[in-house]
Amino acid sequence: MTDTASPTSDPSLDLSPDSKIQQPRLWCGDGWTARIVKNEDDDGWAVAMIKDGEPEPALVGPWTMGRDKKNPKPLDGPAFSTLVKTASEFVRRHEQQLHATLHQSLSVTSGSIRVTVSLDIVPDDDNPYATLTAHDEAGEQLAQLRVPPAFKLNRTSATAWADNDYQKPG
Repeated sequence: MTDTASPTSDPSLDLSPDSKIQQPRLWCGDGWTARIVKNEDDDGWAVAMIKDGEPEPALVGPWTMGRDKKNPKPLDGPAFSTLVKTASEFVRRHEQQLHATLHQSLSVTSGSIRVTVSLDIVPDDDNPYATLTAHDEAGEQLAQLRVPPAFKLNRTSATAWADNDYQKPG
């Protein structure tokens, strides 16, 4: 996608959270900016949805051509509302997926007790790490250990850790 100016980098635009812009190719409101941009890959148009405060679009998708078959269809209220709903849902799903990746948990049986083992990954740019934690059925912590962020938590690794008296996995 190409565009002459990003809506977040143009100092002439007031894109504060309270601003409302309603132009044919640029709408701002409800915490979002929708900007119609020329699609580099073909003769069509695309819409970029940018969440307030974010440097990059959360969602970019195709946009309908206008009646003249050269210019984009102008943005309007219902279209903007639909775009906000779609982009918000997309961001929510992405956040849920990221949370599920960074925070995993499963229950295993070790000996005669049920143990819940969790892995919490801290994706720090300089020093990423993960914490492996075990809790009994009453919720009492049995062990906690720092492990590499690439540690694979699965039934086999959780059971082996518990069966080995929570010693550092090898």
